[in-house]
Amino acid sequence: MAINSSVHKVQLNVADLDQHVYGDYALTVACHPSETDERLMVRLLAFALHAHERLEFGRGLGEQDDPDLWRRDLTGKVEQWIEIGLPDDRRVRKACGVADDVVVMAYGGRAAELWWGKAEPEVRRCRNLEVVVIAPATSAALAKMAAPRMDLQYMVQDGELWFSGGDARITIERSWLMGGPGKR
Repeated sequence: MAINSSVHKVQLNVADLDQHVYGDYALTVACHPSETDERLMVRLLAFALHAHERLEFGRGLGEQDDPDLWRRDLTGKVEQWIEIGLPDDRRVRKACGVADDVVVMAYGGRAAELWWGKAEPEVRRCRNLEVVVIAPATSAALAKMAAPRMDLQYMVQDGELWFSGGDARITIERSWLMGGPGKR
């Protein structure tokens, strides 16, 4: 018997004081049976980082043609394609050919370093690509916040990022391997 996806109900408040982006989002997020809490929470972090009224989750891990998140314009053209984890370099290159802006949010510590060592020569020429690595301590702390129902707040002020929910407040540590602020 197949195991069904779990569903997470999330109330997300975004307050980016640096970019003047504010919003409240009621999200229903399906979690594939093989998806870890860490990956789920990095997906939610990606949503918060790129919050937009047309940003939506892809159909999930079983759908090869969908990103983890994407934003399309009103004609259906892909404006932003967001991958979570350590995607195959062919998938990243394909995304760069389809979307105006591509973001890979890698996590996993040493695994992310090894992935980048292999992927970098293949994706370095993609001018519309940003590769961000989430620090292992950050993704581990995010994973501890996972629950079937979450009320989360994401805040940016003076370049510092926080994610909070319940009793937890996490400072988001990230670094750029490619692209990033002021490098495009």
